[in-house]
Amino acid sequence: MKYEWLDEYCLSKDGALKDYKTEWEATRYLIGDKMFAMQGEDKNKKEIITLKCEPSFGSFLREEYQHVVPGYYMNKIHWNSVYLDGDVPDNILKQMINMSYELVYKSLSKKVQKEIAGGNKNS
Repeated sequence: MKYEWLDEYCLSKDGALKDYKTEWEATRYLIGDKMFAMQGEDKNKKEIITLKCEPSFGSFLREEYQHVVPGYYMNKIHWNSVYLDGDVPDNILKQMINMSYELVYKSLSKKVQKEIAGGNKNS
């Protein structure tokens, strides 16, 4: 895999945890029990990471990069998958991870947001 920094980067986000969902054969990155990233394989066993994006930004990325596609087994308006053997620059992938994290964080209750912001990193 080309993006060896992915796991560490996702887990560096405040409150981020990961688990492995056996039935999906995928690693999920969670904040407040909600997923902001999922790393696994598509039906052809190609490694992907799936991330939430603002719809217009996701659409732009799919036009700009052939290795960004509508989210695999996800809502294709809000989620995008990136092939990890592709040509998406690191800074773009980090921007996508940041956006996904922020979108999911903002969807959490104010109480959970305060707990995360209060320094309960990775707990």
